[in-house]
Amino acid sequence: MVESAAAVSEWRIGEFDVPGYLRAVGVEPGPANLDLLERLHRAHVFTFPFSNVEVLLGDHPGVKPANVHAQLVERRRGGYCFEHSQLFAAALETLGFSVRRALGRVRGVDSPRTHMTVLVDVDGARYLCDPGFGFSVTGPISLADGALRHEGDRVFSVGRIDDEGWPLWAFRRGDALEHVLDESTVHAVDVEMGHRKTSTDPTSVFLNHLMVMKHTPEGHITVTESGTTVRAPGEPTAQTSLEPSHVVNKVREVGVTLTDREAKRLTEIVERLQD
Repeated sequence: MVESAAAVSEWRIGEFDVPGYLRAVGVEPGPANLDLLERLHRAHVFTFPFSNVEVLLGDHPGVKPANVHAQLVERRRGGYCFEHSQLFAAALETLGFSVRRALGRVRGVDSPRTHMTVLVDVDGARYLCDPGFGFSVTGPISLADGALRHEGDRVFSVGRIDDEGWPLWAFRRGDALEHVLDESTVHAVDVEMGHRKTSTDPTSVFLNHLMVMKHTPEGHITVTESGTTVRAPGEPTAQTSLEPSHVVNKVREVGVTLTDREAKRLTEIVERLQD
């Protein structure tokens, strides 16, 4: 399954510096097979943090491809699903993979379609890649009813559900429903609208909480306005409350680049969110 030339043009993948991206994640190009897909997915989520810092600072440049590449690869600011998935999809297409972009609803069918994933066809099978969810899989999972992916002590699954007769895929971490997605066509304007919803709606979680996450060799770390949560395989979840300035220090440690002026602004925002 290869998207049409019009669709590829619509996604403007030429605006992404894919060789620069591959250097950033430390992956060499190769045959478009499952092994490369696995390595690229893992490298991506271990390199680029999930972050809504740009949204909180009020400086988000938008999700057009050139902005996405500059934000994630050049400025190392992190980003959320609309940025991660566009970058990942562009890299895959450039490397010869067959890609389809998909939108999903977080936590349930009554949520707006504000999550973006990437579907990839390899060797006659379709896989779900989820590089922009924050605390999600580090590699592809088969888009098949009952598919499982084991990562340490976590188990991810994919299963069929329906929404008033419309077929959907449910993606779960353990017993928790992470998001539901469909395979209907996604256009670039849909991503721009989803981004507008999540970055400007006063009720959006991204405007009311700090959310920075990263996979690390030791486990997974989440930084919020309250402090940190560290999850390591076989270890109890460790939560630490932090003062605002220490929260911002952790944001930097996780890999979000901030100028001193931006760090000061973010500290003030975290102080407000803690009140």
